[in-house]
Amino acid sequence: MIQDTEIVDAARIVEFCQSLKDQGFERLASVTAVDRHPAEPRFEVVYHIHSIEHNQRRRLKCRIPSTPAEIDSVVSVWRSANWYEREVFDLFGISFRAHPDLRRIMLPDDWDGHPLRKDYPVHGHRYSYKDEEGAG
Repeated sequence: MIQDTEIVDAARIVEFCQSLKDQGFERLASVTAVDRHPAEPRFEVVYHIHSIEHNQRRRLKCRIPSTPAEIDSVVSVWRSANWYEREVFDLFGISFRAHPDLRRIMLPDDWDGHPLRKDYPVHGHRYSYKDEEGAG
């Protein structure tokens, strides 16, 4: 199956997604990101969408700079974007403007950094589990 890829201006992502939804792309399959460090714009936010009725898939990419690493949320178009955007926020540190509940979803709230960024330490940050039950 051939999947079209479109580069979309980040400032128009909500409008563009709403247009595609109106054309029958009713399912947001995933949202992820790519860290292109040290290149600028540093990040690509990648959306995979699906038209079940027409059996078509599209990939959308928005390039955004490292500062500020943010883009508009598409939760208003597809409710399923809520959890996907939270995952991207947690692992890459990309903020989604107008997201209804943007907070970490996989890592503890006090975790330092975003582990899928290319400049994150290879061995991670030292983390203390002393407050965890059963820690000695």
